Amino acid sequence: RMELTETISKTSQFLQDLPHSLNILIETPDCDFTQSLNIKHIAQSQEVHLRFFFNCKYVLSLLLQLKQDGTDFDHLIKWGEQYPLAFPLWFGPFVSFLNIHHPDYAKTLLTSTGVCPKDDFAFDFLSPWIGEGLLVSNGQKWSRHRRLLTPGFHYNVLKPYTKLISDSAKTMLDKWEGYAQTSESFELFEHVSLMTLDSIMKCAFSCNSDCQHEGLVTVYELTHLTFLRFRTFPYHSDIVFHLSPHGFRFRKACRVAHTLKEMNGLDQIQSKRNLDFLDILLCARDEKQQGLSDEDIRAEVDTFMFEGHDTTASGISFILYCLACNPEHQQMCRDEIIHALEGKDTIEWEDLSKIPYTTMCIKESLRLYPPVPGILRKTTKPITFFDGRTVPAGCWCICLFLNPFVSPKVFDPLRFLPENSSNRSPYAFVPFSAGTRNCIGQTFAMNEMKVVVAQTLRRYQLIEDPTRKPKIIPRLVLHSLNGIHIKIKPTAKQHNFESALHKTCTDLKNRSM
Repeated sequence: RMELTETISKTSQFLQDLPHSLNILIETPDCDFTQSLNIKHIAQSQEVHLRFFFNCKYVLSLLLQLKQDGTDFDHLIKWGEQYPLAFPLWFGPFVSFLNIHHPDYAKTLLTSTGVCPKDDFAFDFLSPWIGEGLLVSNGQKWSRHRRLLTPGFHYNVLKPYTKLISDSAKTMLDKWEGYAQTSESFELFEHVSLMTLDSIMKCAFSCNSDCQHEGLVTVYELTHLTFLRFRTFPYHSDIVFHLSPHGFRFRKACRVAHTLKEMNGLDQIQSKRNLDFLDILLCARDEKQQGLSDEDIRAEVDTFMFEGHDTTASGISFILYCLACNPEHQQMCRDEIIHALEGKDTIEWEDLSKIPYTTMCIKESLRLYPPVPGILRKTTKPITFFDGRTVPAGCWCICLFLNPFVSPKVFDPLRFLPENSSNRSPYAFVPFSAGTRNCIGQTFAMNEMKVVVAQTLRRYQLIEDPTRKPKIIPRLVLHSLNGIHIKIKPTAKQHNFESALHKTCTDLKNRSM
């Protein structure tokens, strides 16, 4: 009875303090979001187990709207329009995230010394898969690894990769010949994922892989299960997730992913002396002449396999989709590419700087469909934004890319002309993050996207399939629930070449008879 009386007393006091802590978040949608984060201070007190009572209505409303049915991204954009600076979202009764999307807020979050990129929540879900690599490490370990890995992305190292990426793209495009002849709609992402996996194995590890289908499914499965755990409150418990069917699938997929890496042979790769990412890892030494441990090397290999494969595949797939939906821009890119190639069949390193309009189209697609839809940070001390609002220490913040542009839904590459970008905040468009934790492989990723787009547009005309619009689902990496479908047909030049080749072969056959 004493315990019941004490609980009722605490509940009564808690509900009295609630409006001041949350600023009545549920009832007044135009509230000051920073006040809602003051719940952290209550969470640190004895009343943490009572938070469920006040948050049920908001959590239920959120769960009913974020259903992973292809409309989640639309909801986030709508809320971004309703709350022009930031807004909080609750995942379960105990976990809250402040979603930031104003450029000046993003600048503060991404450049502040008072934020920690790694916390004890979301990134821990990735550790069994990719270890303590650059993505999830922090502090001195991250600084040391970043320093040691940076030479691996020097332009002298990246330059030979152009031909390797072109070869992988050619293999993919050759497989598309059947679709080009029938004008049949086909799903794009799976093909591009295989191609980027092939590219990353060649470029980073000097390994000519056959792109085992099991490896591709594994990466997609791991990203899906990690995000599922993130948004499923009971799965935040290691014990509950371990005992669940999803936990079993996750551990099995991790074993397959690690086996895929070993199959492609660290020992075998060491014998190949073409300078690549793995060579840099093996030879890297700090000021004390200390290298990376075997565990560190494995973690960085797994991290690069994930970040250099799945994210780039998402970016390329949506770029090709955007060009299919905007044929006038597609043709301008094709004309620019053909002029830059000057009759060559493949694009080379020197040609990448000769296609500025194509580059702007790539950036515009990344703006509309960011491969990584959010950047997670945790505050280690209070940080103050430009308008004087303050977020307390210990809060999780997500920097979302919700397009602070005029006519944000319009595909307009000219936004990225120098004269149109000069007065815009550089934090309005950060597809590779910003600040000290920006993406170390962003030049590699941009080069791969340019090469694949150039090779594709040189051979094929991309056509939208209006009956199969992608249903966007923001997970660790942006995907489509129903795939990304387009149609293709040979370009006029490619069609004429193939017709002439077919006629020549027919003539030779007739003469031999």
